Amino acid sequence: MLPGASGAQGARHPYTTPHVLRYATGEDIVGLNPHLVQQLTVSYMSQMTMAWLLRYDKRNQAVPELATAVPSKANGGISRDGKTITYHLRRDAKWSDGVPFTADDVRFSVDVVRNPSNNEGTHLGFDQIDRVEVPDPYTVVFRMLRPYSGFYVNFFSSGGANPCVLPKHLLDKLANINDAPYNALPVGIGPFKYVSWKRADSVEMVPDPLYFGRKPKLQRVIFKIIPDRNTTLTQLTTHEIDLWGAVPAAFYDRARALPGVATIRQASYGFNHVDFNLEHGALRDPVVRRALRLATDRAIIREKIRHGVGILQETPFSPGHPFHVDLPRVPFDVAAANRLLDAAGWKRGADGVRAKNGERLDFNVAIGVGLPDTDAILEIIRPSWAEIGAHFDVRHYPSPLYFAPAQTGGILYSGKYDVSLYAWFTNPNGDLTNLYACDRIPPKGQNVPRYCNRTADAAMRRFIATYDLAEQRAASRVMQEAIVRDVPTIVLDAREDVYAFNDDLHDFHPNQVTAFDDLVDADI
Repeated sequence: MLPGASGAQGARHPYTTPHVLRYATGEDIVGLNPHLVQQLTVSYMSQMTMAWLLRYDKRNQAVPELATAVPSKANGGISRDGKTITYHLRRDAKWSDGVPFTADDVRFSVDVVRNPSNNEGTHLGFDQIDRVEVPDPYTVVFRMLRPYSGFYVNFFSSGGANPCVLPKHLLDKLANINDAPYNALPVGIGPFKYVSWKRADSVEMVPDPLYFGRKPKLQRVIFKIIPDRNTTLTQLTTHEIDLWGAVPAAFYDRARALPGVATIRQASYGFNHVDFNLEHGALRDPVVRRALRLATDRAIIREKIRHGVGILQETPFSPGHPFHVDLPRVPFDVAAANRLLDAAGWKRGADGVRAKNGERLDFNVAIGVGLPDTDAILEIIRPSWAEIGAHFDVRHYPSPLYFAPAQTGGILYSGKYDVSLYAWFTNPNGDLTNLYACDRIPPKGQNVPRYCNRTADAAMRRFIATYDLAEQRAASRVMQEAIVRDVPTIVLDAREDVYAFNDDLHDFHPNQVTAFDDLVDADI
């Protein structure tokens, strides 16, 4: 049956509830405010419910939402010197509680991001703002310290882990937003609005009758909190959920074989990876990181765990991304890894684990709970790392703790790990600053490996300071080559996004940037 087709003779399946979409991602959540939470599933819900200046269309291009146009030099939204960016805003937008949206909400939201007492997930680009002017209720002017081409992604667009616009009238009396009741049931401006969050159970959304845009066909969307991937597959099998996205590659074959279930498989902007904490012990040495990459059999992981889903490569940008650079593959070569470590003076001890200057190749690997495929990947890696004198123990953490902000003790962001495995998504504009720049180590950004290379840093600054595509491509190559050389990250593969869903669901067309931006057109 074709993706999106309905059941026999056009009738719905008996397990389908008309106009009600139940979906899961295989994780729990810690909050619903994207300023404070960088989980992918929160991004999905935020795309439906929160306030954005810009969204993304089916071609992954930025399109106006609360703004009336994407600022450019051609339309006068970007000044000739590139340092003034002007957004003109809609006059008919209202928050889901009925209060009109104005430019003051945008200026207030900038202040929230820049307030050091807030546990913001990212401040990327906001330190480039000199001041924000509001000449009238429907115009916002960003005066930048220097040209900044990343504005349209980072300043309140729905892509990635970016902050949304916040309602000034609900939050401006608070010293910080960290513990605001708002975070549990935010008020936004989207085709849907939140109704309830039943912790450890579900989040429910319904159409917002005050929304100015196209009206959703769905009458209810329920995100079911299922923190275990095996259980998620079971509920897809028993039709207790209608959509699983994105499906981990290890579950693709089983999901697409289910009766009454259709699948979409498409190129992604994401990448699966192993991160190293470059501030910890032996991992400070790039020779160790290069050896561990040589001893990681990514082809076998793709074949045996991911069932052929994903593209083997070295850089974070997938082949479908406009800034992809096809750099030479690093082979799986245990002998070469041992030669590297021998030459660098890493000696094997009586237990077979190498050491040098009191530092051992003995690591803790942090991963989430309920991820049997990730556990299986580690068991593929374990023997080949042992062959080069490296040992590790695995520690499992619930997703809300794993991805929690540094200020609240999150495992990744506060650096409580040596090695970690998870997936990340690259920005549509190709900016890697937030993931790898020296000044983006948490809590200032998402540079979880604590990577700092001054040459790469300079290239990232050149990239973001120009609006010229050729100059950006040249700077991006320098960045990507440095990352491959220094190995803060092993790119296991460029992801292919997989969505499995009740074949009564139609007009579901996820893009590579914001899978749920277009859910307004879907129905079941």
